[in-house]
Amino acid sequence: MIKKIIALALLVLLPVYNGFSQEVSQKDSIVKPVIKLSYLDSIKKTFVVDATTDCIESQYIKELSSTQEIFDGLIADIKTLDLNAPVDYELPTELFKERLRLMDEKSPFNIDYNPQLENLVKSFLKNRKRSYERLMGLSQFYFPMFEEAMARYDVPLEIKYLAIVESALNSKAVSRVGATGLWQFMYETGKQYGLKIDSYVDERSDAYKASDAAARYMAGMYKIFGDWELVLASYNSGAGNVSKAIRRSGGHQNFWNIKNKLPRETQGYVPAFLATMYIFEYHKEHGIVPQKPVANHFETDTIAVKRKISFKQLSDLLDIPTSDIEFLNPSYKMKVVPYVTGKTNFVTLPKKKIAIFASNENKLYAYVDYEESKREKRFVPTPKVKTRIVRDTLTQNPLEEAVASNEKSNLRTKYHTVKRGDNLAVIASKYGVSMKEVKDWNNLRSSNLQAGRKLKIKVSDDLVVKEEAIAEKATDKKSLKVKETNTEAVIKNTSAVAEHTVEPGETLVTIAKKHKMYVADLKKFNNLKDGNIKVGDKLRLKYSAEPIVAEQKEEAIAAVQNTENVHVVKKGENIFQIAKIYKVGVDEILNWNNLTTTSINVGDQLKIEKSQEVVVENTKKKVNKYEEQKLYVVQKGDSLFKISQKHNTTVAEIKKKNNIKENDLQPGMKLKI
Repeated sequence: MIKKIIALALLVLLPVYNGFSQEVSQKDSIVKPVIKLSYLDSIKKTFVVDATTDCIESQYIKELSSTQEIFDGLIADIKTLDLNAPVDYELPTELFKERLRLMDEKSPFNIDYNPQLENLVKSFLKNRKRSYERLMGLSQFYFPMFEEAMARYDVPLEIKYLAIVESALNSKAVSRVGATGLWQFMYETGKQYGLKIDSYVDERSDAYKASDAAARYMAGMYKIFGDWELVLASYNSGAGNVSKAIRRSGGHQNFWNIKNKLPRETQGYVPAFLATMYIFEYHKEHGIVPQKPVANHFETDTIAVKRKISFKQLSDLLDIPTSDIEFLNPSYKMKVVPYVTGKTNFVTLPKKKIAIFASNENKLYAYVDYEESKREKRFVPTPKVKTRIVRDTLTQNPLEEAVASNEKSNLRTKYHTVKRGDNLAVIASKYGVSMKEVKDWNNLRSSNLQAGRKLKIKVSDDLVVKEEAIAEKATDKKSLKVKETNTEAVIKNTSAVAEHTVEPGETLVTIAKKHKMYVADLKKFNNLKDGNIKVGDKLRLKYSAEPIVAEQKEEAIAAVQNTENVHVVKKGENIFQIAKIYKVGVDEILNWNNLTTTSINVGDQLKIEKSQEVVVENTKKKVNKYEEQKLYVVQKGDSLFKISQKHNTTVAEIKKKNNIKENDLQPGMKLKI
């Protein structure tokens, strides 16, 4: 019977088992989705992690480091407590006296019994027992730093208790007058003792550096007063107030004898220090149990930072709460460890995190670079491409060609005289520049302009050439009307030849200026090949009276038209710019005007013998007087760039015409220009 029941049960359960096994096999066959790691996770996955246990527990940091209310309470007690009012607390006076005597034996402070001190100790034990339990937990982290700094300058180690009275061991504590940090340094005093204070860092909150500065201050004050209680009083109210209190008391130099002559806050300051020292020394006797230390000094370490890095980035990379980093590095105001070239900044971390930092430093900085790359950068506009206008070469005159061929625009300085009604906006718009550029060029601090002032304006060659071309066109239109009459007048008046007899000291230049002529004309009228003349020579000032044939008539027309191509030197111009405008060589301008130097003055009239298309009355055809090929002999030290600048052309053009490379250039070689 039992066998039948078992067999029946197996038959019933068999389908269920088969279904379950199929479901399990189906689940196993499902491909699990691959979770894509972030850049941060991918970096952390490669970290080399040390086996050292973590020495910081976040809950204790959060609980113990929040001592702002203790700081506020202690300051209020020091200012407001009536030390003469008895306090109901079980502490026999004789026992208290004996304990003070024992403390005095092992301390450089003069610790004597005083009823006011007894009342303050009882008040603290009655009302602030819980606060001192938390402070004792924090002290296990800070006191080793304080003692090291005090020992360095031979300051009593008991001074460490002063930091509790000053700031309740709150590294971020700020008093109503701006004193900051564990040792409550004022801004000026902190700077005086070498503490760095800027936008990123306030070393008044740095436990190491502020403790060192406080120890140096104490050592210096002891050399003045010779009494450690008076040193404490001077730390609170300043050496000046202590000196005045000594004088007002008749020369007494014991704190309790000058106490009433000191500021009210300082009167309770030294008693609060002694009361704190007593409570720390006899906390067990009063049932005060220190809370677990937030961190032991030996469980943390520092490491130099080689890149700017934020607390948030450190937190993400090292898996440590930002509150822990803030507690251990209170001097960094912006929650950022800055990097300054030539200086080294350090970050304090638990030793386990220091080990991870040191083992994976390059990876940490790679993540910092990645985060920086995501920050929006300043938008840089794409420069506008300058469009070159190509004109018909048959209808283009030399000035227009100079404007069109000037591809590279160099800045040139012009001067604008301010007129009544002018303003910066109008002037900037006129020259195609910005108001800020006009201000920068002329060192202007405001937009106010005085009439008559000359402003320096930097404009491109294009604009200057265009202005000159417009001015020259206007002159050409006026002169075209008189060209024919001038030509006829020259031909008709060839019979009247004026002469000039050369006198001592005269040259072709002085004679040309005297008769308002050009040196080139004097040479041409007198068949002179150079500028050599002698005293007594007679120079023709007009054409000779010989019969003029058709060829001579054509030459006369060409000569007149050539002589009328005159350039008046404007302010800011030099001979190289003028040569560039007319597409001629500097040496040609010097030769045409009999000049020995390139120095020219504003207002000088320079003759430009540029070949032009002229209209001959008989043929009415456009002809060129000459089409001469220029050759240049390469000198020692020449380069293609120098030659191109001298002849107002480009390096590429010279290479193309002469089929050469720059390294083929040799002295004596003749180049087509």
